[in-house]
Amino acid sequence: MQSGKARVDEWILEFEQSEARRPDPLMGWTGSGDTQAQVRLTFGSKEDAKAYATEHGIPARVHATPPKHLKLQAYADNFR
Repeated sequence: MQSGKARVDEWILEFEQSEARRPDPLMGWTGSGDTQAQVRLTFGSKEDAKAYATEHGIPARVHATPPKHLKLQAYADNFR
């Protein structure tokens, strides 16, 4: 399996849940009446995402991308 680099430059705006999730009495699935928690908006840059949030009065937090640690090894190292 390979790790691709598609969509690594996208910024995502997700809404926080405004109400707690609760189990459905019949099926047992969890859910809520909050439909904004299902919305994910993608932007090409961090500045575009922040501008959209401030324009629409959405409180936003930016989470930095964690650094990647590559473990470089040869295929033959799997058999040692």
